[in-house]
Amino acid sequence: YPLCALAVSDERPVSTQSTWGREKAPAAFCRKAAATKNVDGAQMEIWGDGKQTRSFCIVEDCVEGILRLMVSDYRLPLNIGSDEMVDMNQMAALALSFDKKDKVTFKHIPGPLGVRGRNSDNTMIKEVLNWTPSTSLAVGLHKTYRWIKERLAEVIASGDKNDYTKSVVLKQTTESLDQLAAEIME
Repeated sequence: YPLCALAVSDERPVSTQSTWGREKAPAAFCRKAAATKNVDGAQMEIWGDGKQTRSFCIVEDCVEGILRLMVSDYRLPLNIGSDEMVDMNQMAALALSFDKKDKVTFKHIPGPLGVRGRNSDNTMIKEVLNWTPSTSLAVGLHKTYRWIKERLAEVIASGDKNDYTKSVVLKQTTESLDQLAAEIME
């Protein structure tokens, strides 16, 4: 049987699973939106000016794309991701909309920005696999939001007093990765 090497580029697959403070933008925005009260003067922090653009693909669609690629005869690199591009301000507003938090405004703060814009070009997956991811950002983010809101309710009910409306910049080191692995293995 021919050996097939599979390489997946960083198309930002999004999972509903999260480790507080280490999330990608969709989960972080959902956490902040769920934790923020809908009151006059409430603010949600966004790193930078919020105009950085990205596309996100929910894990279920990413897995389906990988499975379709694996059973195909195609043997060259192929992007698997959504071509639905959104800026961070739009995504934060979408997360806030799930519970109609219309009194919350954005507070743009210094933080990691990454590249100014990134999006998936799906021309080849349409041609090669006759397929594209089917889950819209709104549907995938709403699913993520509901899951995170439930987990937040559980940790708060257990007496946790952390402020889940904030994000912190974590410096990744060998020690921090070892600590994360130990926490996951508990």
